[in-house]
Amino acid sequence: MICYAVIDTNVLVSALLSSKDDTATVQVVSKVIRGEIIPVYSNVITKEYREVLSRKKFGFSGNTIGYLLSAVEKYGILVDPSLSGIILPDMKDLPFYEVVLEKRDDNTYLVTGNIKHFPKEPFVVTPREFLDILNENK
Repeated sequence: MICYAVIDTNVLVSALLSSKDDTATVQVVSKVIRGEIIPVYSNVITKEYREVLSRKKFGFSGNTIGYLLSAVEKYGILVDPSLSGIILPDMKDLPFYEVVLEKRDDNTYLVTGNIKHFPKEPFVVTPREFLDILNENK
């Protein structure tokens, strides 16, 4: 089954900071890099990825950031989402929600570590929930 994911920046940061290969965030990012998950993104999202991952406090190398973003762009689908008019608790999360709404079908999920920042919807999932969904549909 083909599965699409709008991946919140916090998932990428968590995966890159993790020292364990078996964490849910690392597994999700590994599946993106291997082309097993099709990321869905917008230009606003990739701009945020680059800005956040480049923050000195994280210490990620330019090569690591470039490699990850090139995988997103290589395997992913770029969309230009419609404005939704939805108000979220943290409006910086709106681009992610609007992208998932634009691509919304039964196999598209918004994967985030901050579930509470989004409306309670079955397509808004944690990295662990997303992995469980992938395993159920093998």
